[in-house]
Amino acid sequence: MVRHFILPLIGSVLIAGCQAQTETTVAPETMTEVPKAAPPEFNAALAEDLGADPYGMRSYVFATLITGPNDATITDEAERAELFKGHFSNMGRLAEEGKLVLAGPFIEAAPMRGLFILNVATIEEAEALVQSDPAIAAGIFKVEFAKYYGSAALMQIQKVHKTIQEKKI
Repeated sequence: MVRHFILPLIGSVLIAGCQAQTETTVAPETMTEVPKAAPPEFNAALAEDLGADPYGMRSYVFATLITGPNDATITDEAERAELFKGHFSNMGRLAEEGKLVLAGPFIEAAPMRGLFILNVATIEEAEALVQSDPAIAAGIFKVEFAKYYGSAALMQIQKVHKTIQEKKI
């Protein structure tokens, strides 16, 4: 008796699974199933340029900048100004190289100070890139890393931002 119940259930699950994997639609004129086309707004060339997977996503490394051990001890205003000038310059260079996708400060989130989303494959690559930042090297910030899976459209942020930024930082 259980066998009569289980076999049809397994068959139904297998059929449903196959249908879910091969998206199809019925063509009204022929009443036959045909594969669904990609949405008309899908841009295959852009997806490829941005490194998108079939979901429009890609991998990045997310870096959280946290108040570092030397933040309180580096008190000389001129020294801090020079370190932050180098910090912004470094971010600009990494953005121009296509390595820094997104950066910005956190507001009212101490001890977290800011974030970077880096266009690199590994945390080790991200660690090497952020060590070129004078404020990080000086210990004003320390950094925590995590792999991040997000929209490949993030790769266009720099291009779009340049068109809406009235004043340079």
